[in-house]
Amino acid sequence: MHPESLKKILEDVKKGGLSVNNAINKLKVLPFCDIGYAKLDTHRNLRRGCPEVIYCEGKTVSQIKGIFKELVRHKDNIIATRASIDIYRALKKSYKKIAYNRDARIITLIQRPIKKEGLVIILSAGTSDIPVSEEAAVTAELMGANTKRLYDVGVAGIHRLLAHTEVLHKASVLVVVAGMEGALPSVVGGLVDKPVIAVPTSVGYGANLGGIAPLLAMLNSCSSGVVVVNIDNGFGAGYAAAIMNRNTK
Repeated sequence: MHPESLKKILEDVKKGGLSVNNAINKLKVLPFCDIGYAKLDTHRNLRRGCPEVIYCEGKTVSQIKGIFKELVRHKDNIIATRASIDIYRALKKSYKKIAYNRDARIITLIQRPIKKEGLVIILSAGTSDIPVSEEAAVTAELMGANTKRLYDVGVAGIHRLLAHTEVLHKASVLVVVAGMEGALPSVVGGLVDKPVIAVPTSVGYGANLGGIAPLLAMLNSCSSGVVVVNIDNGFGAGYAAAIMNRNTK
């Protein structure tokens, strides 16, 4: 349930247009909705400011369709992460207004307007880090943040980053995505006075160890103010950045 929906119910009761019993019936489904194979947290938008997100990997197309249908009924914006093009095509048959970001692998259905504020800047060390960067960017946008993307500005050519120093200082939060040795977040952290969320990716040669090497490098950063999310977790970084951005008013 969206905060505006709850507000309308309470106002209708106050004005006498809705009985207390009918209001109770409307609120009965507030905590969660049980559809058998999933219990959908319909209360999350009220608690967190963002509705429950569908994580598609590991779910069947049939399950995703069922979850999607129920969330549509609740009139919230819908975000489905790690979605393949096949899942998008299957949903598109029933929901013509859905959109798909192929790089981010995110499906969206916007049922309520999104008010944008602040600025989250997403940086990628290399072009190969763009899919995770896009997952972070799209997530932050859907949660109400203005975003700017600065891609392929890694330390192998540090002048590419330094050319944007003035822009970096305009951000409320910065998300820095890097594979290989994961050095970029430390450099960015040493340039700005804003929170830096580091995202290690599994991009790299053998000693990258599937993202373990940049993860450990970021955890051991000597730049204060750098925090780290899990490997390839662009969604988690974008979500955290949006919350931080929202609280910088």
